[in-house]
Amino acid sequence: MTIPIFGEKVTGVDYQVRYGVYAVISNPEQTKIILVQAPNGAWFLPGGEIEAGENHLTALERELIEELGFSATIGQYYGQADEYFYSRHRDTYYYNPAYLYEVTSYLEIGQPLEDFNNLAWFPIDQAIEKLKRGSHKWGIEQWKNRKSV
Repeated sequence: MTIPIFGEKVTGVDYQVRYGVYAVISNPEQTKIILVQAPNGAWFLPGGEIEAGENHLTALERELIEELGFSATIGQYYGQADEYFYSRHRDTYYYNPAYLYEVTSYLEIGQPLEDFNNLAWFPIDQAIEKLKRGSHKWGIEQWKNRKSV
């Protein structure tokens, strides 16, 4: 399968590689998706950078506790979607291979460890519109396709 690529790779730019893992988490009725709003106002799927020594699942489990206060059952792996972007906040160009998963169930086990994000549930199409990253939009499309099979 071809890996979808989002953003524009600028010639002559040195990109910092940032491997990330993200989850599509719906409400039990599968009518809404939870998103995380960073302090800069941008909306993202829950998840984040894979740290040294972590695999996809350990990174995703850690990120979900940090951002949502959720423990979760990780389901289907949707695949990799690559993204090129510039972060004004960090003044850095990033190449972000994103690994996207479904969460099949979750349990709220406490407050998010990161208290600077906003969390909100959105109807599926509105969630796609709000997302900043094309790779995250792609992840929700994969989730929608799985549901209609």
